[in-house]
Amino acid sequence: MNISSLKTKLLYFLLAGLIPATALSQEIDPTLEILIQKALEKNHGLNVNQLEGEQARVDQKQAKAVFLPEITLNGSYTRLNDDITFDEDTQNLLMSTQKLLIKEAAGLPFNADFPENIPLQPASNLQDKNILKSSVDLDWVLFSGFEATNALKAAKHKEASLNFVGEAEKDKIVLNLIETYDKLALVNASQEVLAASEDHLKDQERFVKKAIENGLATPISRKKIELAQQQLEAKQLEFRQNKRLLVEVLHQITGENREILRSLSPQLNAITFTGNSAEKRAEVQALEEAEKAATYKSKMEKSNFIPKLALKGHYEFLEDDLSLLDPQWYVGVGIKWNVFDGGKSKLKSRKSQLEAQKYQEKIKEAEEMISLSIVKAEMSYEAALQNTRIAQKEIEFAEATFEMLKKQHRNDLASISDVLDGLRDLESANFKLQESYFDQSKAATTLMHAKGILNY
Repeated sequence: MNISSLKTKLLYFLLAGLIPATALSQEIDPTLEILIQKALEKNHGLNVNQLEGEQARVDQKQAKAVFLPEITLNGSYTRLNDDITFDEDTQNLLMSTQKLLIKEAAGLPFNADFPENIPLQPASNLQDKNILKSSVDLDWVLFSGFEATNALKAAKHKEASLNFVGEAEKDKIVLNLIETYDKLALVNASQEVLAASEDHLKDQERFVKKAIENGLATPISRKKIELAQQQLEAKQLEFRQNKRLLVEVLHQITGENREILRSLSPQLNAITFTGNSAEKRAEVQALEEAEKAATYKSKMEKSNFIPKLALKGHYEFLEDDLSLLDPQWYVGVGIKWNVFDGGKSKLKSRKSQLEAQKYQEKIKEAEEMISLSIVKAEMSYEAALQNTRIAQKEIEFAEATFEMLKKQHRNDLASISDVLDGLRDLESANFKLQESYFDQSKAATTLMHAKGILNY
């Protein structure tokens, strides 16, 4: 993705931002929107979750497939060592019977000699030694004893549970990404504070230089300014390194090009949260669906004792090589009833019931923890708002003090050390204000997540 395509996407999101949205979508940076989508697409855990959801959908198809007829084509060739025939006494009996029938048809008495000019048909083989067969079989489950039905319902709830697990995982990814993005914005804001301090130092450096030339200040004053400049450069280096690290973290989370990430200039904004309503968290919904899946799994295993009904059919395409005892086709209906299996099905069903009860306890625990997290998040948000107001007042005081110290120093009423101390206080107050914005943003998003209304 190049920078021009990123700008195009940013323009799209800026236009889309004109449409009212809810919760975090009203405050979110369009660039952050793009990064969130990239992070969700890249995350391996989410990809695994989607594959597990696909497996659950396959389980549903397998459960439905139980009621579809199974059609099997068969073909075989067999050669026996010899034809299978009747024994000699049976063959003699068959020949005698044939003679009696012929004499009866010819009107001859049964005790008359058999005419020699009439040929006799030899007894057929029970099975020829060369056997070529081609057939089709049909197996069709008509009633599974509710086993397949319960398996289908269990698979559906399992898929729903996995979907909610994925939603909960998405929330964690987004929270982490927003925090990292805001940290980058905090670094940028801190660099702006340092840039302002650098300008103030340059202004003081020019003033001290002229004062030294006019004999109104000593070289030690210049040394103090040089020390302050070195300390400032150390802070700038620290922030540059922090920015480089944050760019690497964003690259790891989103897979976005490093050059594009380095070119981003996120701004810290104090997010104001006004929503009071809370929605059921995805974590709780995932546990509820898992509990339902375990319940239906228990029913499926318990239904092993219900009789199953199936239809069976068979048809032979080749009649020539069939034995005298083989039918060409048949259709039948069968029943299977597991009366006693050593208690295995009952134990499996009980195990699944206990699993469902475990999920019920986890649901109660999760709801309690979420309620507590909402209270803690609300307290953190209120504290962040108060800290922001305090930091703003400190800025006003630090600016006024610094301006006063500068004027006093120019009138030789304050030393350069006092001015530098005032500058450090102003710098510290600016840092504190930016950190309060960061804390307020983090507290707001955490509160939205705790209440289940984190939209992105």
